[in-house]
Amino acid sequence: MIKKILILDKNHPFIIHKLKKKGFICDENYDDTTDQMNLSAYDGIILRSRLKIDKKFIEKAKNLKFIARIGSGTENIDKDHVIKKGITLISSPEGNKDAVAEHAIGMLLCMMNHIIHSHQQIITGKWNRETNRGIEIMGKTIGIIGYGNTGKAFAKKLSGFDVKILCYDILPEVGDFYAKQVNMNTIFKKSDVISLHVPYTKRTKGMINYDFIKKFYKPFYLINTSRGGCLITSHLENALKNGKIYGACLDVLEYENFSSSNIFLNQKFHKSFLYLIHSNKVLFTPHIAGWTKESKFKMDKKIVEKIIFLNQKFHKT
Repeated sequence: MIKKILILDKNHPFIIHKLKKKGFICDENYDDTTDQMNLSAYDGIILRSRLKIDKKFIEKAKNLKFIARIGSGTENIDKDHVIKKGITLISSPEGNKDAVAEHAIGMLLCMMNHIIHSHQQIITGKWNRETNRGIEIMGKTIGIIGYGNTGKAFAKKLSGFDVKILCYDILPEVGDFYAKQVNMNTIFKKSDVISLHVPYTKRTKGMINYDFIKKFYKPFYLINTSRGGCLITSHLENALKNGKIYGACLDVLEYENFSSSNIFLNQKFHKSFLYLIHSNKVLFTPHIAGWTKESKFKMDKKIVEKIIFLNQKFHKT
């Protein structure tokens, strides 16, 4: 039975209101470190990214039944030790899938039609029509790598653009009406645009590297709204310079930490990142693809639903 829950990050007030209404005791702690908290007093915790849930944290939380991570990524959590201790790990990728999908399409449209670049020129008194001639999405082949919640939402929203959509995933038979599941060689051969929708794991760390990029049969546009560590920045620089990649839309960066804090604070950057910043072939946003007003509520609502369902399971057993 779940009774006491510790909330470690500020979230939508709906979470506390709904959980208290269901009879849970909810404590909030947005400042203390792991050493300062009495974690053994709680049956569950809810967080985003403020703290790293490592072996030390888990050992202190002796009565923990669940960890709820609001959002999709769980790289700040030692999942192996969580499983070993029999703790249930839940997240809410369903809550921000539409936000991520819309953001990815928005970035792609801006990139292919030079929207940001031409706007910046106009406000400095330049009127360059021919150099800003765009490219249509219609008729292109979109390759989606990782066909889970966000990948599926991206494909569904793209379906109105009259494009061919292919997907690759390590799980079998996840393709649907919107995307045909294929092997990676087909992705390499056919794609005009690649959109990354994978979790950050040992397998996906640095997966977008020079060896990966050179396998493509033709130059392509790259979108990364998953995790920055999946892409090696210096390899992207080389691909942009040699024309293997036409342009990159990056909502996430290799230099972020798990809390997605300001990367410009007390950090020296590799020259490759400085190249990207000054390139008109790269479009950046500060890890906000899933960060809409609507998704904030939907992610929190989904977490509450999963906690209530989990407690019902415990109650039955």
